[in-house]
Amino acid sequence: MLEGTLIGKRCPGCSLVYFPPRNGVCPKCARILGDDVVVGPRGTITTFCVVNVPFLGQKIKLPYVAAQILLDGADISMQHLIQECEATDVRIGMRVEPVWKDRSEWGPSLENIAHFRPTGEPDRDMGTEAGAS
Repeated sequence: MLEGTLIGKRCPGCSLVYFPPRNGVCPKCARILGDDVVVGPRGTITTFCVVNVPFLGQKIKLPYVAAQILLDGADISMQHLIQECEATDVRIGMRVEPVWKDRSEWGPSLENIAHFRPTGEPDRDMGTEAGAS
């Protein structure tokens, strides 16, 4: 993360790529996770929620979108914010890319990414993507 590269972990047993990487064993086949794999940085929204209810300590203007994003090259989705578009325009299959914070704010975490935004690429058909059921 410190170089702006997203690194997942591949399971040597079932070949699933986990991002964010997990320490330990694969929950599918119980093998110790192995090789590092570069994923993304672009991805596809697999599901999302439009948040309209205010809560104590809220820092994001309502409404906002929390989405599960399947990064290119990963098999497990991650959650992040979708911004730079109207909440009503977000849809399953939408292609998105990260918007990075200023490097002076970076640490070794996903918080280096401020949010994701639409790429303008054609939507993906999630019914034909790997990992879709």
